Amino acid sequence: MTQRPAVLIMQRHLAPLTAFLDGAYDVYRFWEGPPIEAAQAIRALVVAGEFELDKALIEGLPNLIHVACFTSGYDRIDVDWCHARGLIVTHAPGVNHEDVADHALGLIISARRGLASGERLLRSGGWAAETRVLTPSLRGQKVGIVGLGLIGQALARRADAFGMEVSWWGPRDKPADWPRADSLEALAKQSDILVIACKVDDSNTGLISREIIEAVGPNGLLVNVSRGQVVDEPALIEALRAGTLGGAALDVFVQEPVDPALWADVPNTVLTPHTAGATQESVQAMLMLLMQNLAAVLGGNPPRTPVAG
Repeated sequence: MTQRPAVLIMQRHLAPLTAFLDGAYDVYRFWEGPPIEAAQAIRALVVAGEFELDKALIEGLPNLIHVACFTSGYDRIDVDWCHARGLIVTHAPGVNHEDVADHALGLIISARRGLASGERLLRSGGWAAETRVLTPSLRGQKVGIVGLGLIGQALARRADAFGMEVSWWGPRDKPADWPRADSLEALAKQSDILVIACKVDDSNTGLISREIIEAVGPNGLLVNVSRGQVVDEPALIEALRAGTLGGAALDVFVQEPVDPALWADVPNTVLTPHTAGATQESVQAMLMLLMQNLAAVLGGNPPRTPVAG
């Protein structure tokens, strides 16, 4: 055993965390090869919540006590499985919901007002008086939000400021400043713009089905800043190609990084590479919580932001 606690960073894109962790811990990086020689020493895994845990690896780390999720979302982490093995799971809640709401609004504006397509037209030399396209005003648009958590509420406040009409749906009613639709299908039918901002779990994979997509309609816009698996992606692509859905603005996909060929010929889309919550300020806040949780758990103290069982 080493004198310092050892931690294992699982995903390559979390590599920059090494510089902040190696002052207090022996840091191993999974993509450089499974650290067989350090199996006895590793006390914590550092992970991103959109990736499944390597359970076989975990079962080979006898002194592991902490799964430290760097992100706010932890939907791909089997929390019950971890707790059954005595592992403490932590995450970074409440640090980037305002940024995600900003991004969602940006997707709405870009898609509805044609910002991305307008730029492509200009850069291609196609700008002429006769190519000007009239777009709908945002004021008066009916925005339906699926999931009125922190992100959904932050987006609703922004939509209010733009003069849009907000309603929402979630499986459980709660006090809110905006009306709740009777059902998800009813929300989709009454919305010009349907925004997916719900928390993800096993119960809502494929929640935005072919029927819901068709209910949004040929003039409607579907926006997703939740997780890709919430939407029936093949049905979404089919609807966009057929024109039964007006447009889609997506920051998340079923497989990430996404294969660009999948979307190469899909019309009326604005696509971003899962960056809605990735601001300098939010990442700094995530890092602070990660460091606090690691120090607490590996020091024998309660974590700052545990994931409850």
